[in-house]
Amino acid sequence: MTEFAIAALVLIMLPGPDQALITRNALVGGRSGGALTMLGGVLGVAVHAALAALGVSALLLASATAFTILKIVGAVYLLWLAAQMLWSARRTRRAPERTDALVAPQRRSACLRQGFLSNALNPKVALFFVTFLPQFLSGDTGSPQLQGLVLSGIFAILYLAWFSVYLIAVDRLGRWLRRPRVRARIEQVTGMVLGAVAVRLATAAH
Repeated sequence: MTEFAIAALVLIMLPGPDQALITRNALVGGRSGGALTMLGGVLGVAVHAALAALGVSALLLASATAFTILKIVGAVYLLWLAAQMLWSARRTRRAPERTDALVAPQRRSACLRQGFLSNALNPKVALFFVTFLPQFLSGDTGSPQLQGLVLSGIFAILYLAWFSVYLIAVDRLGRWLRRPRVRARIEQVTGMVLGAVAVRLATAAH
């Protein structure tokens, strides 16, 4: 399990759409916005991790039709999020140089939903767990399904631990990061990252 934990933590720490989305929502909605996005993200990951551990994801990925539908839906959702971020960046550039005016409470459901759907609708997350988890399963230590669920739980704990620390860092730098020009740039980068992920997802082969 130590080897799994190290490998999983390295993968979680790599910059990607989760980090971009959590950063953006933490700047817009404060620490609670980032935390809810993080919670939604880990729930989306947990869905795929659990399905992979139980062998359901393998059946899903074996169906070209099911994979294509999930891929298209996921890509469209990410593109919609990307468009929102880019539009928000445009508005932020026009905001006055007041960081306190740029922290506004977001709907909790919106942050949670964004984090959840960005992972739950991404078949690449399912593919990741289908190929990643089996490398750490041992036939000598009980049920593979139970081992898979335990490893999935470890992954979720590491995800929460890393992004909790990350959120503290963002919060401490919040006053500088919420300056209109800086925040607009972050929102723009977030939109571009999500858009790039969407295009790569839509064009990926099964």
